[in-house]
Amino acid sequence: MTDEKSQKALSGEELFLAVKEKVREILEEAPSCHDFAHTLRVLANTEKLIALEKADEKTAFAARLGALLHDIARPEELASGGKICHAQEGGPKAEKILRELSCRDEALISSVCSAVRRHRYRGKEKPETQVDFLVHDGDKLDSIGAVGIARACHFAGRIGAKLHNTQEEALASKAYSREDTAYREYLVKLRHVPERMLTESGKHLARERASYMEEFFRRMNENR
Repeated sequence: MTDEKSQKALSGEELFLAVKEKVREILEEAPSCHDFAHTLRVLANTEKLIALEKADEKTAFAARLGALLHDIARPEELASGGKICHAQEGGPKAEKILRELSCRDEALISSVCSAVRRHRYRGKEKPETQVDFLVHDGDKLDSIGAVGIARACHFAGRIGAKLHNTQEEALASKAYSREDTAYREYLVKLRHVPERMLTESGKHLARERASYMEEFFRRMNENR
């Protein structure tokens, strides 16, 4: 049996593909709001931001891995009923996966795991590096616009919330209640996403998507 140190180090692309497959195995059966398809969308968003922000090669590679691994501890958070923070739990889990796949680049491991720990909207640790910013913004872009509305509706349906409610009902309610509608998610969180973006490109893309959501809920309110 060979130990971790004796295993052959993977090339950059080999490591990326190995991480991608590992994440697919873990998240493929997760609830659709945070499943492997969500991870792939976040990866695509992050890659778009990498290009727009003209990130260097090392930053780009770390951000791509961070995007793949950002929700790796979602199963633990779901199993705990939200008592475990997937971002905090995800940092060590991401490190373990990278080391098991023979990643020996300590700077890369540190950068990726930082992005995983710091990507959460309400997280305790705030993004600090360009890699953190890219993964954070890539994830947030998937929470707004048409996809964001679909995800919010899916979550509301999964917990048994109403299809729609008034602003007063939504803001007076608690999370996971019958009033925890997609509209509540929009009022409490999603409409504020553009102002929380950290890259200039992310801010621009977020404003475009946010305007769609504003119009969508305006029409929903007109048809109550």
